[in-house]
Amino acid sequence: MKIRDALLNGPLGFGAAPLGNMFRDIPDEEASATVDAAWDNGTRYFDTAPFYGAGLSEIRLGKALSRRKRNEYILSTKVGRLILDDMEDVSTRDHGEKGDIFKYGRPNRMIYDYTADGVKKSIDDSIKRMNVDHIDFVWVHDIARDFHGDDWLSMFETARKGAFVALSQLRDQGVIKGWGLGVNKVLPVELLFDLTEVKPDATLLADRYTLLDHEQALHRLMPEAQAKGIDIVIGGPYSSGVLAGGAHFEYAPPPSEILAKVERIRALCTRHRVPIKAAALQFSLAHPASAAVIPGASKPERIKEDHEALEANVSGEFWRDIRAQGLVAPNAPLPIDKK
Repeated sequence: MKIRDALLNGPLGFGAAPLGNMFRDIPDEEASATVDAAWDNGTRYFDTAPFYGAGLSEIRLGKALSRRKRNEYILSTKVGRLILDDMEDVSTRDHGEKGDIFKYGRPNRMIYDYTADGVKKSIDDSIKRMNVDHIDFVWVHDIARDFHGDDWLSMFETARKGAFVALSQLRDQGVIKGWGLGVNKVLPVELLFDLTEVKPDATLLADRYTLLDHEQALHRLMPEAQAKGIDIVIGGPYSSGVLAGGAHFEYAPPPSEILAKVERIRALCTRHRVPIKAAALQFSLAHPASAAVIPGASKPERIKEDHEALEANVSGEFWRDIRAQGLVAPNAPLPIDKK
């Protein structure tokens, strides 16, 4: 099932990674209030993962959504990691290029498992953690070099024979609505699209179709997704926060060239009186392959900003200027191209 057909109230979703204590120790009350704010502002698509705080995000999201009717929202989570009952020293975890992104999460040990049995267990465990009766969309998480280094292709092969087949069967049986990858890199998605034995319904692509980084995805992946009818959900539209005043790009301190580009974009936004969040969200959704966008908010007050940004009236002059100044690729679709 195409995820755009399943969305109940527009393309703006809620990325629940911060609920897993991403970058800081977030109190339970603040996490719950953030989910409530998303709901009160109209969000009906929620995305999470076992990886986010070693199950903490799923536990918090499930508790917050327990006051809502299950048929009134769309829920996606991810597979590829199993959360174990035994504990470990959080400081010793290896998250590849992402460093200690969830150092304030639960201390439960996590292991990778992209097999068919691992996927089924992961889904069952997520259902229990969130106390729901089903999950709508499932993303195979982080099969890419940023987490697995040179071993990522062997991980992909395991998923090809295991996770992809199992998820296709679960979809065909009506257990889930659809599946795809949930990754921060373009190449794994391209490899998935090239497979003939399985067909994903959608894919969650984080940080790779934003104002700051979109050329690689734009060249082949987005047109192929559009041609094959595979929806792309855009994660991380603020590039880990740097586009929204945050201190991270690619989950780390931004390099000087990124900060310089952000300042150029911000100056243009100021000149045209455009919130930079509006420019970021509306750009990511302008491509016909983009079905939804899921920024991750860690505070209730950020939710309203996201919704207002999506609805903001951004002038054609702004989009023409951002293209003329070379701040986006010349052939990148812009909102004015739809008119």
